[in-house]
Amino acid sequence: MKEKVKVAVLGATGSIGKNTLDVLRAHPERFEPVLLSAYADGEALRRLQEAFPKARCVAASREDLPGAIRSCGAALAVNGIAGAAGLVPSLTVLETGADLALANKETVVMAWPLVKVAAEKTGAKIIPVDSEHSAVFSLINAHGGGNAGTIAEVILTCSGGPFRNLAPDELARVHAQDALDHPTWTMGPKITIDSATLANKGLEVIEAARLFAMPPDAIKVVIHPQSIVHSMVRLRDGAVYAQLSRPDMRLPIHNALFYPEITPCAFAALDFTDLTLTFSPPDTARFPMLRLAYDALKAGGLYPVAYNAANETAVAQFLKDEIGFPDIPRLVETTLQKDWSGPPDTLDTIIAADQRARSFR
Repeated sequence: MKEKVKVAVLGATGSIGKNTLDVLRAHPERFEPVLLSAYADGEALRRLQEAFPKARCVAASREDLPGAIRSCGAALAVNGIAGAAGLVPSLTVLETGADLALANKETVVMAWPLVKVAAEKTGAKIIPVDSEHSAVFSLINAHGGGNAGTIAEVILTCSGGPFRNLAPDELARVHAQDALDHPTWTMGPKITIDSATLANKGLEVIEAARLFAMPPDAIKVVIHPQSIVHSMVRLRDGAVYAQLSRPDMRLPIHNALFYPEITPCAFAALDFTDLTLTFSPPDTARFPMLRLAYDALKAGGLYPVAYNAANETAVAQFLKDEIGFPDIPRLVETTLQKDWSGPPDTLDTIIAADQRARSFR
């Protein structure tokens, strides 16, 4: 019998965290949760502790979480923290030598050079958890022999969010509550707004280019409202391979926890008896956040940091009804017009750029 894998779950009360806990509950013979962190109140932490009495449950702060990660003894950590707050925990996990099951795309968007070096230094693996990147990761392993060099294109699918059919004048009248009603996924408020603006897909484009060492023009996006095809890869011979499953985040989490094994999973079985799949190109005129992400990726330097920080700030304002929906890309584009050409070569440089980008309105 295999020794249980010690697992840390960062962001345990968020969408990714809750789904991770579901997978851990389904496999108590295989995994031992040793650390659960959350930006939560005492009552939420008490419920976590009751559900997982052998794990250490901590109210995570930027100051306290790295120490908890270093001392917990986890061999694998799932980072489901939302936003830029997930960067330092990701680096800390990799510095311990633990494998990182990564749902926090900002880690890669903001600091990929540092993250890559940290993983190489300790030999830790980075396993994508986002459904799209998990799909590409699996497809490359299945059809590229683990070598992304055999892949000509990565094709990321996108639900299009709740406003994909609205005209520009209608987009100007939507409110935060309208955007929080996502048609296929249940997620936290920030990522749900990002889905509505296509900023989430923009961040995923940057993440895919870096994770799989692909040029920006080799990362494509198609609108696929059913969210059944999670990503596709086009091989150099022109053949396209796709990963299909129900829109259930527990499957990519399951796959990340068990990697490199492929084991039975009851969460995402797909029924083909009544299934229609449609695809269309994204409209970057109505949803410019996707175009701006490509611009930031191609510009390099600290531009991706600025893109992410400006978007987080704008989304927070939109959630408070302080700005309108079209103001989100307007504020991000204004921020990107500043000079962000410096190299993202230290954590201090990245954090300073992040804070600077948040200061523009």
